Amino acid sequence: MADKLTIKQIKAELKQHYSNELVASLTADRRIGVQKLVQQAQRWQARQQTAQQKFAQRFVYEKKFWQAGKQLVAGIDEVGRGPLAGPVVAAAVILPHDFSILAVNDSKQLSSHLREELSSQILATALAVGIGVADNQQIDQANIYQATRIAMKQAVAALKILPQQLIIDAMQIETAIPQLKLIKADAKSNSVAAASIVAKVWRDHLMAEYDKIYPGYGFAQNAGYGTAQHLAALKSQGITPIHRLSFAPVAKVAKNFSD
Repeated sequence: MADKLTIKQIKAELKQHYSNELVASLTADRRIGVQKLVQQAQRWQARQQTAQQKFAQRFVYEKKFWQAGKQLVAGIDEVGRGPLAGPVVAAAVILPHDFSILAVNDSKQLSSHLREELSSQILATALAVGIGVADNQQIDQANIYQATRIAMKQAVAALKILPQQLIIDAMQIETAIPQLKLIKADAKSNSVAAASIVAKVWRDHLMAEYDKIYPGYGFAQNAGYGTAQHLAALKSQGITPIHRLSFAPVAKVAKNFSD
């Protein structure tokens, strides 16, 4: 049957209906092009199996809580602790038990294009998503650590469903809801990974808008981090209303402009 199909047709069949039986039936086809397709399909399948295994590992904490009767588990993560400008943003995400988007992982490991796609998918499938924001003035007044906690608490409060358990990346917040502080949680929990993606995309969009208001600093590209372009603009154009005055590079520029 397979030898009656063209290589193009076989490629389409493997893409749409991959199975071990189909691959086995193609191994007898002596065409070089078909054998290359078989090898490619086998490598793809191996990658998928590895991705599924890692995805399952990132659901270990959630499943323990679900089995203990806590059906609504929220993952919480933040983005924007290091930039010189803009807010720190946190997201809280409650995933359904059948969540199956394998590519969801620590947002820092993903391309910007993939983050955009995944963020849309997460927003469409999550049971609830909450966003919290602590602006540069709050950061200057409270310090970045406390501002991050404020943003995380806001994110939880913004959830339309009250979670029964929180998984938080390396932080603890003031709440009566039980919480698990987990180091590098965005690489260990799908819920936290989803929150890291949503927070990153949300903040990137905000900084792109700030780029239109305060051109020249490269906010759309650097998201407020201290790149060469950003530091040069600070020296030549000065400080904007969204800069963090408590951060050393900005404080130095502020001092120079005031002298």
